[in-house]
Amino acid sequence: MNAVTLRPGREKSVLRRHPWIFSGAVAAVEGDPAPGAAVVVRSSRGEPLGTGFWSPASALRVRMVSFGADVAAPGPAWLREKLEAAWARRAPFRAAHPERNAFRAVHGESDGLPGLVVDRYADVLCVQILAPGFERMRGDLAAALLDVFPRCSAVYERSDAPAREREGLEPRNGPLALRPGAPEPDFSAVEISLDGVRSVVDLAGGQKTGSYLDQAENHARVGALAAGRDVLDACCYDGGFALAALRGGAKSVLALDASEAALDALSRNLARNGLADPPVERVRGDLFEKLRAFRDARRSFDLIVLDPPKFADSRARVERACRAYKDVNLLAFKLLRPDGLLATFSCSGAVDAALFQTVVAEAALDAGRDAAILARFDQPPDHPVSLACPETRYLKGLLCAV
Repeated sequence: MNAVTLRPGREKSVLRRHPWIFSGAVAAVEGDPAPGAAVVVRSSRGEPLGTGFWSPASALRVRMVSFGADVAAPGPAWLREKLEAAWARRAPFRAAHPERNAFRAVHGESDGLPGLVVDRYADVLCVQILAPGFERMRGDLAAALLDVFPRCSAVYERSDAPAREREGLEPRNGPLALRPGAPEPDFSAVEISLDGVRSVVDLAGGQKTGSYLDQAENHARVGALAAGRDVLDACCYDGGFALAALRGGAKSVLALDASEAALDALSRNLARNGLADPPVERVRGDLFEKLRAFRDARRSFDLIVLDPPKFADSRARVERACRAYKDVNLLAFKLLRPDGLLATFSCSGAVDAALFQTVVAEAALDAGRDAAILARFDQPPDHPVSLACPETRYLKGLLCAV
């Protein structure tokens, strides 16, 4: 393997097993490693620190996959072992949810596979490759996944996230591998069950890898609070929170999303769960514009769910994101009736939980509402957080009473 030598003092994060090495930490590169090639990482004194994947087009130059003096090149056997370990780690969570057939199987850095996401939807696996290392191993990855998941018939690739552009990678969206002899699934309509709630996932055109598995447990927690309440589900997508609220006995649900396709998916999922004529008002439009319109029309709700898209995809955008989070939460506080509940979320990894709480507190203050935190929301155990890489915790939320 080629080698990367770090600048003096820049090995500290690697010794703490943080997997990211940025361009400013690199002093020298030995050889001419291709994008995604494995490289040995050395301290400024020449000591081996581990092995990582090289990414010359990105500010994040190396993603570490092993640490210490053992610097063997990662290959197919290593990859299969890591995939097996990740799936086994989720066994207790899977056992606790016997009515679920959709889980995150690999969560990037938290599973020692930086730049790789794998979600299992029923008998189909959906992969997202975000860095050159696993782009280079695509063939090995497809074969290993079919071996590790013998009941899955196909692997679909949704490597079309904006992060790939920063890595110098072209987007990919399509089947990656089919099990010999198995019929090809309809990748635009994979039916899943999440604790008794049925829905159809569009792997080809849906958000993320097709669905928001990270919110499945939070759907149920919020739904349990909905009995007898008028609910606003803002940024509803295909209806995870709306369906949970109806199952929980909500008096009515207003489902808001900017996407007509999302609202159509919500309608199909309502019918799929025996809710063909539910008390649901579907509204398409911009989140901020519609919340202001509701305020001006003096509409109000007993329970509001705010689950907006990522407002900050980097630290450089945190200030702007905080302004957006404050504005949307301020509007929500104004729309809540006395004794109402706000379930508010942020999926921006660059906005940590403490900062998000501060922003929500400022929004309540500016709205003239007294609010208290009743509970906190987090990402589920199949989206684990690495202690060495706290950036893997991106989802956070608050349940506030006013």
